Amino acid sequence: MATGHEKVETNIGLMLILVIIIISIGGLVQIVPLFFQDSLTEPVAGLKPYSALRLEGRDVYVREGCNTCHSQMIRPFRAETERYGHYSVAGEFVYDRPFLWGSKRTGPDLHRVGGRYSDEWHRVHMINPRDVVPESIMPGYPWLAENVLDDSDIQAKMTTLRTLGHPYSDDEINAAPKELAGKTELDALIAYLQGLGIELQAGR
Repeated sequence: MATGHEKVETNIGLMLILVIIIISIGGLVQIVPLFFQDSLTEPVAGLKPYSALRLEGRDVYVREGCNTCHSQMIRPFRAETERYGHYSVAGEFVYDRPFLWGSKRTGPDLHRVGGRYSDEWHRVHMINPRDVVPESIMPGYPWLAENVLDDSDIQAKMTTLRTLGHPYSDDEINAAPKELAGKTELDALIAYLQGLGIELQAGR
């Protein structure tokens, strides 16, 4: 007479159903509590949604694939905190859509790069990285200094983000095109980088 274990092993349909049930229970046990932990859903002190310029800079960052070589997640290990600064906390990413944490580090982690270098350093570095870091293997992005930002969809973008919980005011949305006027993609990218991780910089 077949045991219960043998019945499961010999019936692929039953096994599939049981596997789905177990995975569902495990997922719920891990995921549901996260919605009730304020430390994971509330922004850290001083965190604000991206300004129009930084929002455009983040889009340039994603478009150019910067997040494929640079992570934005400092893990709570001494080797990482001594090099990059205070470890990343969930409340810093409340306004990130999508998250850009990553684990691939062809280049250094950038989560605490805000304020570490001057705007001019970033400008030179983006145009030709080897001018400031001779051993760098990063490609240059000189065209970003020539591409003027397109402000045609910034208000729609911010309005959409507001429906997802980003606290943009009507004044901020209305002023967005003016904030982008005459700015290049490089200006926007630098603005994005200069704001990364600055809320917890004191712990660096």
